[in-house]
Amino acid sequence: MKAQIGHKAPLLQVSDWVQGGPVNLDQLVGRVALVEVFQVNCPGCFLYSLPQAIDLYQRYFDQGLSVLGIATAFEDFDKNNLENLIRLIDNGDVVGETQRALEQQGKLTAGRWPYRIPFPVAMDRLHKRQADINHDEIAIFINDRIPNFEQQPQTYQQKVRRQVQHYLQSFTYHAETFELFNLKGTPSHILIDKQGLLRDCAFGAHPDLEALVLALLRA
Repeated sequence: MKAQIGHKAPLLQVSDWVQGGPVNLDQLVGRVALVEVFQVNCPGCFLYSLPQAIDLYQRYFDQGLSVLGIATAFEDFDKNNLENLIRLIDNGDVVGETQRALEQQGKLTAGRWPYRIPFPVAMDRLHKRQADINHDEIAIFINDRIPNFEQQPQTYQQKVRRQVQHYLQSFTYHAETFELFNLKGTPSHILIDKQGLLRDCAFGAHPDLEALVLALLRA
């Protein structure tokens, strides 16, 4: 069952714990939980999202905040993989677009990402796609992104369905946690309250994240 705001958060689906763990959301009841979802080949994740999560962990862990990192993959499967995640955690090694962007902005130290992630980190569970995209997958993808789609002209609907089918078929794998929480990309931030209810699920830069964390810690 897909995650819904205000409802009990489903358990994370992971293949490997690379650092810390194993731990899941049912073990964090009584604490506020922030799940930071990133890709290894995602410059924005390393420029602002992961540093923000590290900062929140360091300042609020003792006040009841737990942070988990989930490395996922919905593209660039040759880079967003377990091997490169292990290299990141063990040595601070970065790859692909992440490496190029950080290098251009002077954010690397001796060629490596200077941060150390202090919280548990796991790899999302990936499944190799075995079958063609079905109509239900196309409909879910469209309805999550285009309001009132069924009210649009038939020619427009057909065109969009073909485009979505082509787009989804380009994915070699699908990632369970990424899809379970209906994430739109990376970085994404999943916030769960002390009762285990999903309170926020956001994509991209999140300047209000600290305020939301503090509100849940005080609740």
